[in-house]
Amino acid sequence: MTTGERQQLIAEHLLFKDGDLNFEASGLSTDWPSNRGIFHNHAKDFAAWVNEEDHLTLIAMQPGNSIAEVFERLLTVLKEMDQHLEFQYDDHLGYITSCPTNLGTGMRASYLVHLPGLA
Repeated sequence: MTTGERQQLIAEHLLFKDGDLNFEASGLSTDWPSNRGIFHNHAKDFAAWVNEEDHLTLIAMQPGNSIAEVFERLLTVLKEMDQHLEFQYDDHLGYITSCPTNLGTGMRASYLVHLPGLA
């Protein structure tokens, strides 16, 4: 991808930024772009990061407050992936990820709220 495309995806919060010292120290930020990447749909409301923080990070998002729609989009993708992939799982630890903060469920949810005039 071009530098302009990369910067646009970063501005749209669809692409990860380089330069995280913790990632670099643990070897998680190496080999860009040959062993890392992003896939997103045309609407840019769903993306998959490969080899950023975890081996695979799925992102579903949209403007507005319909959390149910976003979660349903994520579930649709997960159900399809479950038909074709087997994820690493341990009976004691749960789903295994490269990032300890996601160990267990393998899921982290975020909600971004824009508060005009706060800053």
